[in-house]
Amino acid sequence: MATLFILSAPSGAGKTTVAERVLNELEGIRKVVTATTRKPRPGERHGVDYLFLTEEEFKKGIEEGRFLEYANVYGNYYGTPKDQVEKNMKEGYDSLLVIDVQGAFKVKSMMPSAVTVFLLPPSMEELKRRIENRGFRDENLQTRLKTAEGEIPCVKFFDYVIVNDFIDKAVLYLKSIIIAKRCERDSVLRNIGKILPGKEIAELIKGGECYVKET
Repeated sequence: MATLFILSAPSGAGKTTVAERVLNELEGIRKVVTATTRKPRPGERHGVDYLFLTEEEFKKGIEEGRFLEYANVYGNYYGTPKDQVEKNMKEGYDSLLVIDVQGAFKVKSMMPSAVTVFLLPPSMEELKRRIENRGFRDENLQTRLKTAEGEIPCVKFFDYVIVNDFIDKAVLYLKSIIIAKRCERDSVLRNIGKILPGKEIAELIKGGECYVKET
């Protein structure tokens, strides 16, 4: 059974960088490409980094129910395409959705089995430095920092929390969460016939009895 993993964080905390590393280093998981009406930044590619849509195209998608969730963030629309998650699950791939806190709560309410992960910056000063390094200053910087002050307390409602003080550690922790979820008993037993090359152990698990009677 494939799982939807939701990675959320304040702007500038490093969620996109961590996610890209995990997607490159871990098999069996695909990125959910977010749709947006904002303009591409240098180096960004349509269909890879984002699905860049016009406002008219995005609103048509809303009317047709194509999004799991959508919101207007900093003056631009962002939305999670429903068909990508459905396709990944049908084909047995886990999905990684990188999204803001508001969107994370909306998707979780629609898909309670999704696993939510919050990426914390080590300090507000470091968060400010990272946002500035991305080219956001003055009014835009203050807006993002103010938003972060409202988002960080939401960490209490996420399944897992990772502090992104060192990128390698944050990547390792997120990979560990995904791998641990794949090793949960119900998930393994549900797919035991596909996981094991032989049938004997699968048949023992299905029809055998545990010799420890106290369980």
